[in-house]
Amino acid sequence: MNYILFDGPFRNNLLPFTYTRPVADIRVGILTIREKWEFVLKTTTTTVTEDYLSVKYPMVEMEENVMINASFFPSLELTEIIQNLKENQAIFKGDDIIAFFTKESQDDIDFDTFEIIEFNHDSLKIENTWDIFSKNGQAIQEDFNLITKDRESQPIPSSNNIIAAENIFIEEGAKLEFTTLNASNGPIYIGKNAEIMEGSIIRGALALCEGATIKMGAKIYGPTTVGPHSKVGGEVNNSVVFGYSNKGHDGFLGNSVLGEWCNLGADSNNSNLKNNYAEVRLWDYQTEGFAKTGLQFCGLMMGDHSKCGINTMFNTGTVVGVSANIFGSGFPRNFVPSFSWGGSSGFTTYLTKKAFEVSKVVMSRRKIEFSKQYEDILEHVFEETKKYRRN
Repeated sequence: MNYILFDGPFRNNLLPFTYTRPVADIRVGILTIREKWEFVLKTTTTTVTEDYLSVKYPMVEMEENVMINASFFPSLELTEIIQNLKENQAIFKGDDIIAFFTKESQDDIDFDTFEIIEFNHDSLKIENTWDIFSKNGQAIQEDFNLITKDRESQPIPSSNNIIAAENIFIEEGAKLEFTTLNASNGPIYIGKNAEIMEGSIIRGALALCEGATIKMGAKIYGPTTVGPHSKVGGEVNNSVVFGYSNKGHDGFLGNSVLGEWCNLGADSNNSNLKNNYAEVRLWDYQTEGFAKTGLQFCGLMMGDHSKCGINTMFNTGTVVGVSANIFGSGFPRNFVPSFSWGGSSGFTTYLTKKAFEVSKVVMSRRKIEFSKQYEDILEHVFEETKKYRRN
């Protein structure tokens, strides 16, 4: 069967992260949503997404296709129903379409002609950016159960101080000595060739993905994900770092999400609680205004390739777009548009020529090409986000 993950109705709610990737490639827990589906379906998937992303993330359509809403995570019950779908059957949960089997072109779908299957079980899904960190604990636990089933962890080196060793799994090549790992409140997964340096104190749940590093003396409160080849230090609480991003120094990151290729300068901090303890409001790209989150704790949402200088301070509920460069004293405003350059005193446009020069250097350090295909995506984001920039 050919499985295709589609962005679904919540794509714009998940900006700025979906400016540069389909919904399926958002990381929540240990795995991305795509990796979760491919693990349980035991096959590769392709994508229906925005046209400008389709060159990098193409759709492969065959005679028989099962379309899956990428906002939904797989569960045992949902996976079984999807694998047994017949032609012109569709799975709904309330008003949300989860999946459907079709032989027709995507332009010709009419659900009035489909047999509707109501899905009444629980299943994780993400609708908003803050779901990425607020649902990360359950996602880590589900991924941990999925990928460690019937497997044996590498031994935990004896120099470490361990609580609830049965909830810790270490992949081949991982390094950790003289750390404290407390997995009593959630599992701790240490990926292939990852490293936890000496003196670090970890309270699960934690997903430390392949090649990622926790720096010396770090304090990590779960549920937190450190994506592939990322580095974190200082104090981190209930945050998700997608991959190839660095928060390598002291400073606080809490109830936050960082995209790929981000960098936080030394001693940068974000607030995750308003002084008056009021509900946090976040910039909403759908309504182009600030929207209620229902959360008391909510920190920083930073899109791919954005960076900040040393001692940067972010207010509670700050949204930073793609390829922004923030520096200077004081608090920048709560919404920093993509390709902005500056800080609390104001911003100018960060021209793509300069931004791409930095991206090429940053990516080449990890031996990853800044391709023309990727450049075109970022150029599109630059044009699409012009309306938010004042200069």
